[in-house]
Amino acid sequence: MSMAPRTDTRPLAPHAADSHAWIRVHGARENNLKDVSIEIPKRRLTVFTGVSGSGKSSLVFDTIAAESQRLINETYSAFVQGFMPNLARPEVDVLEGLTTAITVDQQRMGGDPRSTVGTATDANAMLRILFSRLGTPHIGSPKAFSFNVASISGAGAVTVERGGQTVKERRSFSITGGMCPRCEGRGTVSDVDLSQLYDDSKSLAEGAMTIPGYKSGGWNYRLYSESGFFDPDKSIRTYTKRELHDFLHREPTRMKIAGINMTYEGLVPRIQKSMLSKDRESMQPHIREFVDRAVTFTACPECGGTRLSEGARSSKIKGISIADACAMQISDLAEWVRGLDEPSVAPLLATLLHTLDSFVEIGLGYLSLERPSGTLSGGEAQRVKMIRHLGSSLTDVTYVFDEPTIGLHPHDIQRMNNLLLRLRDKGNTVLVVEHKPEVIAIADHVVDLGPGAGTAGGTVCFEGTVEGLRAGGTITGRHLDDRAAVKETVRKPSGSLEVRGATMHNLQGVDVDIPLGVLAVVTGVAGSGKSSLVHGSIPAGAGVVSVDQGAIRGSRRSNPATYTGLLEPIRKAFAKANGVKPALFSANSEGACPTCNGAGVIYTDLAMMAGVATTCEECEGKRFEASVLEYHLGGRDISEVLAMSVAEAEEFFGAGEARTPAAHRILDRLADVGLGYLTLGQPLTTLSGGERQRLKLATHMAEKGGVYVLDEPTAGLHLADVEQLLGLLDRLVDAGKSVIVVEHHQAVMAHADWIIDLGPGAGHDGGRIVFEGTPADLVAARSTLTGEHLAAYVGS
Repeated sequence: MSMAPRTDTRPLAPHAADSHAWIRVHGARENNLKDVSIEIPKRRLTVFTGVSGSGKSSLVFDTIAAESQRLINETYSAFVQGFMPNLARPEVDVLEGLTTAITVDQQRMGGDPRSTVGTATDANAMLRILFSRLGTPHIGSPKAFSFNVASISGAGAVTVERGGQTVKERRSFSITGGMCPRCEGRGTVSDVDLSQLYDDSKSLAEGAMTIPGYKSGGWNYRLYSESGFFDPDKSIRTYTKRELHDFLHREPTRMKIAGINMTYEGLVPRIQKSMLSKDRESMQPHIREFVDRAVTFTACPECGGTRLSEGARSSKIKGISIADACAMQISDLAEWVRGLDEPSVAPLLATLLHTLDSFVEIGLGYLSLERPSGTLSGGEAQRVKMIRHLGSSLTDVTYVFDEPTIGLHPHDIQRMNNLLLRLRDKGNTVLVVEHKPEVIAIADHVVDLGPGAGTAGGTVCFEGTVEGLRAGGTITGRHLDDRAAVKETVRKPSGSLEVRGATMHNLQGVDVDIPLGVLAVVTGVAGSGKSSLVHGSIPAGAGVVSVDQGAIRGSRRSNPATYTGLLEPIRKAFAKANGVKPALFSANSEGACPTCNGAGVIYTDLAMMAGVATTCEECEGKRFEASVLEYHLGGRDISEVLAMSVAEAEEFFGAGEARTPAAHRILDRLADVGLGYLTLGQPLTTLSGGERQRLKLATHMAEKGGVYVLDEPTAGLHLADVEQLLGLLDRLVDAGKSVIVVEHHQAVMAHADWIIDLGPGAGHDGGRIVFEGTPADLVAARSTLTGEHLAAYVGS
């Protein structure tokens, strides 16, 4: 069939579908955004920048990504929506041109002790199928290789209705699981030091129990003192064998105490269930301190820490068991899988190999699948989440990243940039919240928010090209080409911390002297062993203040005043000035508005629809009972004080009638870390990543110690904020403290007095000291990857 040639040369009218080339946002007011209206090009890489707290995450995550997710959820039936998180429509007038959004944030991965890198990425699921098909001897289905499935069996009679008759039949079942019976798939067993649970020279009535939450008068205490199994007035060391067994190890028993049905259980199993089954990192600090003191965790002697049963460990492919495979470095495991040539499982091997190669490509080849996911840093967790999107055939998707370069050495940032560009080149829209100049440089479109943080931010200062940003005169534009110069003179150390034979994780018997009394920076590529060296050799304790990357946890009732302990002296000052109880000035205690219970808003649950929050009419969102607001300090009531910024409050509590030295000291520290704009009563849930990091730093600065260990304090900080952080570190050192920083930021390296560089690679290719000396020596030598990048940065 032939077609007549076209003679009409008029241009075709653009198709209606091609007019949707932009994501249009009009009137965004989420958090601190001030009626932001913006157009973002689709199928391009757009970087959102601006100082920490300027509204980047509010625009990208809380408005664009949140609305996309909500609209997708609405396509499901009401029944399915009932099982999904309820998302409210963001505060925005118009959102047009949205596509399906895939969010890759910095949230730490589940801290459950059973969650590992392998289970979080489905690599373990594929390995289990592989071993169930090819492993010899054959021991069962994939469940037989899972450390989360216990082996169980049972038998009994069942009643079946058949043909109008009731027939009894005997049935039996059995499930072969891979869980180690001794440690129940956790890999470690705990041994409780009884002397840390109670003082056996005292009776329960005298306060023998020394466990947090087991004080006299509380329900935990009454459960034991009123159980009737032993005399509460008798010292524990005089208990009979039977009484001691009932106190420590009795199996769960139902009973009534004070007319309430309760379950009594021996103290040891109760502690194990309530405290030891949780991830250590998710515990409150005082509980964690107790657990560290009272419990020793050792590798399970039965499974050797592999979490797997003997049967699962006995089945092998080419001499390798699933436990061996999970313990391998992922780059080595990928090579082993590549060597398996089995046509019967070819599709499975191809998918597994793609997943493992993605780990290597994204710079995580140094991890092992058995690594607990709760121990990954924020940057590692984010990259692990990226793995399932690499190689995806989806196009026209919006990928949203929150600082993907956190925890990355300058050497690794180029690799991350290539991945972002690859996602874009497949026809996707890539939105990145980022501070690093190396990432801003590859953007097709830049949106700069500001001009300041908090209430001083929330507006678009610039949108356009990177060249336009440089010439635009915004804070980001002015600091984009900032380069810190290497120090000409460095401080002399006052002593040194000797580390000998460090072997934690991938460290290869490292010997190093970390200088004290100076600013020392420990650096190296991701996975080279920096955190293992610093946190493993300098444990937090006497004289050491350790600030890690752990996320701040807090509900919408938590705020900077409660988190830093600032509210305590403020409440006492109000109570003293007015002659009443301090508890009245807490919105979580006696002073709370009775209508909204101190929340300031009333939440209405609408089942599968998004819940509605309305400002409480009784207290008008002030959270306190009306009678409490009649008490004043320096002419302000407690709600007005909580509405102050840190800078205002610093002035308010610094002099005059409201002078409160204890509160002023905490406010000084918050101002020192650059949080002078934060409102005291702002919910923690609304703070950005950089703000949380600095809030944690301000809190730890209160601790008494001579050595400060900081793990990537520049995370989430704008280029302009890094200068302020360097000033703070200088002040700490000048005050006689020793500051040890694990860091990749070249400005911090250039500012250091001493650099310790680990490498040369990651995983088993790292773990050695490749350089020790001053930044100037490192730049001159250029003998390591860090040296090369630092030399390029300072322009020498």
